[in-house]
Amino acid sequence: MAKKDPTDLSVEEKLKTLYQLQTALSAIDEKRALRGELPLEVQDLEDEIQGLDTRIEKIQTEIQELERAVSQKKGEIIEAQNSVERYKNQLNDVKNNREYDTLSKEIEFQSLEIELCNKKIREAQARIEERKHDLEVNQANVKDRQIDLDEKKSELDEIMEETRAEEEKLKEKAHDLEAKIEPRLLTSFKRIRKSARNGLGIVYVQRDACGGCFNKIPPQRQLDIKMHKKIIVCEYCGRILVDPELAGVKLDKPVAEEKKTRKRAIRKTSTAPSKKAADANDMA
Repeated sequence: MAKKDPTDLSVEEKLKTLYQLQTALSAIDEKRALRGELPLEVQDLEDEIQGLDTRIEKIQTEIQELERAVSQKKGEIIEAQNSVERYKNQLNDVKNNREYDTLSKEIEFQSLEIELCNKKIREAQARIEERKHDLEVNQANVKDRQIDLDEKKSELDEIMEETRAEEEKLKEKAHDLEAKIEPRLLTSFKRIRKSARNGLGIVYVQRDACGGCFNKIPPQRQLDIKMHKKIIVCEYCGRILVDPELAGVKLDKPVAEEKKTRKRAIRKTSTAPSKKAADANDMA
């Protein structure tokens, strides 16, 4: 049997298919709502752990650079000490005051270099200790966040496992229904559904009002909706409107109003004879 072209569907069939699609999508939304904020919490924890890992890498790199700097300064101290020893030995063989002054200045300069290197080493070591403390704190935070993440993921997987089969069936049903709807109408429906707060793109008329925004619908417009001659949208919220009967929804009749009307009718008929009796008494 040849597949029916979506454009060949009547307005009534289009509305019916759209409402069935909305029902399937709403059911999928309900399944996803069971997960609550868990997916967002899992994503936030994963992002936080990733940020902490990046921070840890930077701290480790900084510690390595500081340790290299300390090693370099220690090497410079050894070189300066060797120079000092060499210059001191040369002092024994000086021939004039000029050479003595020059060697003395070199010894003084190298001694200052040694002091400066020692100062740099102390500063670097203090910084290393500080960054190692930061490293421990961040590593502890990663462990804590990882424990939370594992718990959240386990909880989320458990919920998804319970709803996965039903959700897959609903997705398949929604996909089949979408194939029956012409692309332009489907695009409009999805756009309306996306902008709607509760995800409803098509609603039925309830108590003479839109089932989405609950604004009153004029009688003539309600009649047009029941005729199924064209697709009508709510002039307030933009949702597609459908007749409850077409949507397969049974609305309760206002029983209270019927009872009130019946009571009034009984009261009128019961008072009429008593009035006649009163008139007859007056005439007598």
